[in-house]
Amino acid sequence: MKLKLILSCLLLTSSFIAFSQEKQSGKSKEHNTDVTEKGLIKISIMYPYAEGKTFNMEYYETKHMPMVAGFLGSNLVKYTIEKGLSSGIPNQPLPFMAIGTFYVKSLSEYQAAIAPNRDAIRADFVNYTNAMPVILVSEVVK
Repeated sequence: MKLKLILSCLLLTSSFIAFSQEKQSGKSKEHNTDVTEKGLIKISIMYPYAEGKTFNMEYYETKHMPMVAGFLGSNLVKYTIEKGLSSGIPNQPLPFMAIGTFYVKSLSEYQAAIAPNRDAIRADFVNYTNAMPVILVSEVVK
């Protein structure tokens, strides 16, 4: 059972299409877009798949995520949006419809920026989903 769970988690990352939005720092688009992420704080907002749950990817990509990114200011390094395609294990249900991820420099700055905007962020949920997200805050180690 543990092996199936580990395999599922490992394969899950290969089951998503990522749409990356890197915050421009005034540099030309020709610069290397690889961001050194070690030490950054990663906030993953995961929307579980379940029968009857819906997700409007266009709204999420063009309205919701840019709104939240705007609240984060210079603390935001980049954000990504992923669309769930399948489970990493054949014949298993899709675990997540979508995952939004913010990479920030400081957790305390992130929390300070989100706190006064929490109601606006939550009120916007109805515009793109009827699923309750699962949020994971982690530190990038490699």
